Amino acid sequence: MSLINTKIKEFKANAFHNGKFVEVSNETMKGKWSVVIFMPAAFTFNCPTEVEDAANNYAEFQKAGAEVYIVTTDTHFSHKVWHETSPAVGKAKFPLVGDPTHQLTRAFDVHIDEEGLALRGTFIINPEGVIKTLEIHSNEIARDVSETLRKLKAAQYTAANPGQVCPAKWKEGAKTIAPSLDLVGKI
Repeated sequence: MSLINTKIKEFKANAFHNGKFVEVSNETMKGKWSVVIFMPAAFTFNCPTEVEDAANNYAEFQKAGAEVYIVTTDTHFSHKVWHETSPAVGKAKFPLVGDPTHQLTRAFDVHIDEEGLALRGTFIINPEGVIKTLEIHSNEIARDVSETLRKLKAAQYTAANPGQVCPAKWKEGAKTIAPSLDLVGKI
């Protein structure tokens, strides 16, 4: 069964965020849009490039009213050291969430049992805690966070404009479509 349009499960996890250890939970995500980005582990090769990409786009996520959460199967202690030692990860101003118990990787269906790691999964969650988009793929392929930002804005637009759909390659400000019987076979 797909996780699309389902509520996220209750959870509590520790994170390293702006020089402090903080608790992140399904409750702290309520009331705002959330982008949860799963990565296999800290201190790897591709993961810092994705953290840096998210950090470079973080102002745009904030402008859109969304918080970004990076999750790996490491502890929040590891994330502190990762943040302090990696120039790319050091740019992160968002929570780096530890999931050593694999509660989150299992809840979001990105856990690799044989490795104890996560697949690369990206989830956009609305303010009510409902998953609106998800993307999961193999760990050797890093993501482009600008596409996640585009999907976030599309999810926000359709939430604010019921009855509208965002066509392929839709970008903020572009035309949308109001589905109707008259359009069937004409697009």
